[in-house]
Amino acid sequence: MVRARAALGAGALWAAAWGLLLFSAPSGAQRGRKKVVHVLEGESGSVVVQTAPGQVVSHRGGTIVLPCRYHYEAAAHGHDGVRLKWTKVVDPLAFTDVFVALGPQHRAFGSYRGRAELQDDGPGDASLVLRNVTLQDYGRYECEVTNELEDDAGMVKLDLEGVVFPYHPRGGRYKLTFLEAQRACAEQDGILASAEQLHAAWRDGLDWCNAGWLRDGSVQYPVSRPREPCGGLGGPGGAGPEGGGAHGGVRNYGYRHNAGERYDAFCFTSNLPGRVFFLKPLRPVPFAGAARACAARGAAVAKVGQLFAAWKLQLLDRCTAGWLADGSARYPIVNPRARCGGLRPGVRSLGFPDASRRLFGVYCYRAPGAPDPAPGGWGWGWAGGGGWAGGARDPGAWTPLRV
Repeated sequence: MVRARAALGAGALWAAAWGLLLFSAPSGAQRGRKKVVHVLEGESGSVVVQTAPGQVVSHRGGTIVLPCRYHYEAAAHGHDGVRLKWTKVVDPLAFTDVFVALGPQHRAFGSYRGRAELQDDGPGDASLVLRNVTLQDYGRYECEVTNELEDDAGMVKLDLEGVVFPYHPRGGRYKLTFLEAQRACAEQDGILASAEQLHAAWRDGLDWCNAGWLRDGSVQYPVSRPREPCGGLGGPGGAGPEGGGAHGGVRNYGYRHNAGERYDAFCFTSNLPGRVFFLKPLRPVPFAGAARACAARGAAVAKVGQLFAAWKLQLLDRCTAGWLADGSARYPIVNPRARCGGLRPGVRSLGFPDASRRLFGVYCYRAPGAPDPAPGGWGWGWAGGGGWAGGARDPGAWTPLRV
């Protein structure tokens, strides 16, 4: 909602009043949505027009316009003296500078350099074009327009298409402080999910009976199938439309001590710029062999977030467990079948198997543009045959083998 701050003086102020116009771009997610328009008219006939901002939706690597327009009487003011400023809201009372423009002088800040510019679609357009969208770009942005003693501002929310996934490290459940949860998500190609993202994931069927950190410092968990160990079968305790009772909901522990308490993490990731694929060598490999196997195909061992993104957004479906970069073994199921872990789609987890004795294939991630050095289908193994003998073979002696 646009907030107006009163200018100094009286009487002729409305004659010079100007407003901020926020509009939602007609993206696929917003087509058909009813547009709400509020009109405020001053005594002098000046009109301030505001459209409901809603949100704009993009994905990692995409280009998006954060819409912002302003209007005032051109006779009273010229556009050359207008200062346009975009900031990102990182906390309720904390902002990060994104972009500033004053006449012909434009400047982007921090990670937005080289990616942010004004749309500049005629007078009154303060919309910001953001290219190569990153996970960290998710959130709320303020567009502020200032002219002499008057200013006005409005908010635009940038949402991302993606997937929420629960995460805990090899050490076990409930081992992460808030900062450790942030790092864990980043290491797995994600960011801490927001409460809104977790609630949307719950509505899509996410069911997880362990509490995890969210980006606002709260601890919550989604329950789609209510049961006694997961908050009970009835009564309050959730954020769902039914209050989290027999119909499930998002259980909420509230805001916790971010350095003294430990939980799991709910991470969020978005579109993959590359591709995840399953590599099955001639013989399954221990975890130490996973990196070599992927490297032989011009790739790296996939991270947990990359596997979830491939499952959700690229519809990767494989009923075979494989190593991931954190030492866990998982496999993605789009089309559930009885022999592949149940009747619900998802990424199945075998936890963190013994890295030296358990043998699996591996899920690899190849970045965009990376060549495949083994177009005929090569992996790593031992020439001459023979089985795995308790880890006695030296991975340094591996040679390329056809897979």
